[in-house]
Amino acid sequence: MTGNPADRAGAILEIDLAGIAENWRLLARRAKPAECAAVVKADAYGLGAARVAPVLAAAGCRRFFVATIEEGIALRRVLPYPAEIAVLHGPWPGCVGDFIEFRLVPVLNDPGQIAVWRCAVTQYGGGSAMLHLDTGMARLGLTMPEFNRLADELSRPDSIRWRALMSHLACSDEPEHPLNGIQHQRFAVARQRLPGFPASLAASCGIFLGSNFHLDFVRPGAALYGLNPQPGCPNPMKQIVKLRGRILQIREVDQGQSVGYGAVHVMGSPGRLATVGVGYADGWLRSASQRASGRIGGKQVPLLGRVSMDLVVFDVSGIDPSLARPGGFVEFLDDEHGVDAAAIDAGTIGYEILTALGRRYHRIYRGANGSLC
Repeated sequence: MTGNPADRAGAILEIDLAGIAENWRLLARRAKPAECAAVVKADAYGLGAARVAPVLAAAGCRRFFVATIEEGIALRRVLPYPAEIAVLHGPWPGCVGDFIEFRLVPVLNDPGQIAVWRCAVTQYGGGSAMLHLDTGMARLGLTMPEFNRLADELSRPDSIRWRALMSHLACSDEPEHPLNGIQHQRFAVARQRLPGFPASLAASCGIFLGSNFHLDFVRPGAALYGLNPQPGCPNPMKQIVKLRGRILQIREVDQGQSVGYGAVHVMGSPGRLATVGVGYADGWLRSASQRASGRIGGKQVPLLGRVSMDLVVFDVSGIDPSLARPGGFVEFLDDEHGVDAAAIDAGTIGYEILTALGRRYHRIYRGANGSLC
């Protein structure tokens, strides 16, 4: 195939790998002397774990978290041992051999998983694990009554090499929420029962609750990728992604012309419209209809009508025609209007914007000094 893939692309997504490493180093400095891990689940929040994780390892990260065993196996292929890869969903009977083969560390979430893993490591001659305690999420993790029943047994010498006792904060993005203190206290009580276990409680937002939440290691995810770990405050993290969509067509329209499905937008005056090759099939959420905007030459252009599967329409009436032209671009995400801002437009959170970014985009990864890598 001839030609440049970027020239064929309907949209281009740029991912700043050097910026992700810079964000990790910032968080590591803030958490010090605690260790700083990295959460690269969901394909590094949609940005490509196979590209992101080696950059973080080169920056000094030694511990990584994924959600599923399949993510763990894929990551092990690009991160050789002794990099530690922990699998948050834990094991079940049919996959314990894969954990051993790929030297993955399961996070054990209930008494059944503990029993399955203890049986496996006895058979294979030992193995590592982390223990997850539910202190207030009512999601995964041992309940407090389950923990209290098992704590004495867990504190005795075991075939399992315990790598951590961990929990997860439900409201760390709200520093004044009382549940933060409640979860911290519950976790502190549990730690007293298992004094030999390294401890981890804070993810991205939790790092900014203070050093008493840092414990032995922190495990940021969203903040690595530029999301604000302190909502309502200036974002200390570097923006990581830029997205621009190609203009497919420009048209002049009259007053009274409806735009898009459902005719939900009607032009109040004559204008010029740009149709761009990005839609909800690319992760540009339909909930952004009539609310989002793009930028051309630094000027905002409103999104008109509904986001459809492959297309959106912007009002470019006030934009220089030499910029708003077929083959030109509309900026969807940039340094001034990042993922968190796009999430507000769509009535959601930045996590959803990132993880929804589609596979049809032509991806450009940039390393040190903006170089392609």
